[in-house]
Amino acid sequence: MSLVDLIAQADERGLAASGLACLDRCVPLLGGDDDVLRPLWSSLADGGADGDAWGERLAKARAELDSADPDPAPGSGPGAETEAEAAVSDEDRAAVLARRMLAAAPDDPCASALRAWADACSAAALQIHRLLDVAADGDGPLVAAELRRQVAVLELLAGRGAGGLRPALEVSTEGRRVLRAVVSRRARGRS
Repeated sequence: MSLVDLIAQADERGLAASGLACLDRCVPLLGGDDDVLRPLWSSLADGGADGDAWGERLAKARAELDSADPDPAPGSGPGAETEAEAAVSDEDRAAVLARRMLAAAPDDPCASALRAWADACSAAALQIHRLLDVAADGDGPLVAAELRRQVAVLELLAGRGAGGLRPALEVSTEGRRVLRAVVSRRARGRS
């Protein structure tokens, strides 16, 4: 089944986990520690994307990751072709996309809000991996691995329900380690 089909058929927990997993894999771009989103994962295990627990834990994660300003430079944005945009690195663009994922997370999750967020997170995470991939054609190993991880998370939740959360978190943790290594390697290359 395709990623689009899996998102379309996912329940609320699956949608929340899908968006959260995409965001979790991109935490290295936000300067957060590996456990900053763990309370959100716990809220999913405790009964799904319950509005109160989810909203409180989301607010705490936003505060810890300081997601107030998702734009690195004035005038930059999707499709912008300005000098400011040209001066922004791929890592900065990727961080903007990650901050937007966090900022767009629904405070009071319902199926429609979670579906829109999961879909946007999927696209943003793929774009982030495309920006950081070494392959110039956009279909490199980072993008392919991210696509596989997104599909795996949704399949785990569809097949196991709440029992799929732990393996979905493990898939996400593996992806976060890979992205952290890529970001670190790129930073060393600029030094």
